[in-house]
Amino acid sequence: MAKAAARPRQTGSPAWAAGVPVQRLRPGLALALPRLEGAGCGDRNVEANSSEASAPEPPLGVDPLAGAEKDLARPEPEEESYDRIVPCLIPGYSSLARLGVALLAASPLASVDGSEVLVAGCGSGTELLEARSQRPDWRLTGLDPAPAMLSLARRRLGPDPAIHWHQGTVEGLEGSARFDGALAVLVLQALADDGSKLAFLSGLARLLKPGGQLLLVDLMQAERSPLQDQLRQARRGFQRASGLPSFDPDLSGGSVTAQTVAALTEGLHPIGLSRLTALVAAAGFLDPAPVFQALDVEGFLLQRRR
Repeated sequence: MAKAAARPRQTGSPAWAAGVPVQRLRPGLALALPRLEGAGCGDRNVEANSSEASAPEPPLGVDPLAGAEKDLARPEPEEESYDRIVPCLIPGYSSLARLGVALLAASPLASVDGSEVLVAGCGSGTELLEARSQRPDWRLTGLDPAPAMLSLARRRLGPDPAIHWHQGTVEGLEGSARFDGALAVLVLQALADDGSKLAFLSGLARLLKPGGQLLLVDLMQAERSPLQDQLRQARRGFQRASGLPSFDPDLSGGSVTAQTVAALTEGLHPIGLSRLTALVAAAGFLDPAPVFQALDVEGFLLQRRR
């Protein structure tokens, strides 16, 4: 749990147990994700009258756990595993796409029928699905550098002449002042602050019409806050309570599951609000307006200067 900008550079920064899609952190990487308990993340209680609870007991002499290890090792379909694991990593993730589209739909430019909206780093298509649901009149562009993610999103949304698909980066997308609004969810955090973040934001500002708005959601770095460690611990506690298993890579023998967890939690580059404010100003946006926060995952509305 593809990113719409340059591939993240590994700089040796400390690992953050945060939520970013595998393909957003490692473009083109499609590792199998672990099957979580229950119907979905955090949905681990089974009602007494469910078919699972009323299943017949195995015959005497038959091990009820026989084959369980094989079942756990069997990878899920990519769509199901992706959608099951992200809500376990990000508090409030299930509401992010709905909130983001609703905010953008109320903006001065994107509120107009037939508005052009960009989803940068579209991943598996979650924001695109929500946009089509709330605003079927929008003309959408799904952008991602990873062919596997674009293929996955296209399968989820099916044929739709109102959606344009583009494999590549924000910086490589041609034109200027093309879009009335844009969304970039869990993308900036995967880029190093070595010019890559600024290039990504500058590309978005170039593509937006003057006055166009961008919804930006990312893991943030608390600045000189005594609660910083508590927020990290709370996020990890949330992940455990949601059913996300913990894996010790030293004991896993380099399994696919261990590789996946490492890919989801290492190599991110969160920044603080003051640094974000400086970057968006340099890119051509007004100061970020906070619209969402769940522990240290925060969302902002940015408006391109007129």
